[in-house]
This record gives sequence, structure tokens and C-alpha cells, in this order.
Amino acid sequence: MPARYVFAETWELPMSTEAARDVLVDLERYPQWWPQVRAVAKLGEDDALLVCRSALPYDLEIELHAVSRDLPTLEVGLGGDLDGFARWTLIPTSSGSRTVFEQEVVVGGLLGLASVALRPVLTWNHRQMMRGCRRGLSARVT
Repeated sequence: MPARYVFAETWELPMSTEAARDVLVDLERYPQWWPQVRAVAKLGEDDALLVCRSALPYDLEIELHAVSRDLPTLEVGLGGDLDGFARWTLIPTSSGSRTVFEQEVVVGGLLGLASVALRPVLTWNHRQMMRGCRRGLSARVT
């Protein structure tokens, strides 16, 4: 039984939308600033494989396919352990930028079946991952 997850976060960041975009589209450098991204392998011009681990002791292998790299919206299609999309919308503000993150995924197979029962724990785990992203992103571009 597949499980569907929808996540959204909005952050105010003290950097331009261009600076944030430059960091977010540079997937190969994610492990340098996002602690929960353990490895990245470029698979082609528009494709990469990320290995992520947040607070819980398991790795997710996520295949990314670039959909848009142009401001204001950066988007990737997701495959592998998660199917869906992740989207960053970067909006200029007087003090930097507002960053809106949206993710919709379906988790299938045994992981999907387990995730139905573990939804609160997995949602907490995702929040920990995004907390690491926000901290790392802020430190990377300021």
C-alpha cells in the first residue's frame, strides 16, 4: 500500500534569490552544507542520485530529474525510494528572499507499508532533515 506525503515550509533567508538558486542547483555540493545528504552522484546533465539519512537509521536513495532551474521556481522530479516532486520557489524580499519549499511524494513497497504506521515519526524525521537544510543553506550563502 503506497503512502502519500505532502510537505511545505517557508523560510526568510538573508540572501538574494540568485544566490540561493546557485546553491540549490549545485547538487554535487549538497553534502558540503546539508548534513543529511550523505552522497550525490551525477547521472547525466539533468539527473542525479542522492543518498539521504536524517535522524532515523536508514538511507533513502532518491533519483532527481531537473524540471526547472529558472527563477522563481526550481523543481525536480523524484524517483527511487520516493516518487513525486520537490519544488523551491524563491521570492525577493527587502532583506533577501523568501524560500517556499514544497514536496509531494508517494512511498511504495515495503517502505510505503511501514510508513503508514510510522507516519508521525517519519514526518518528524523529515522536519529534522529540513532543519539541517535551512541551517546549511543559510550558512552557505551568507
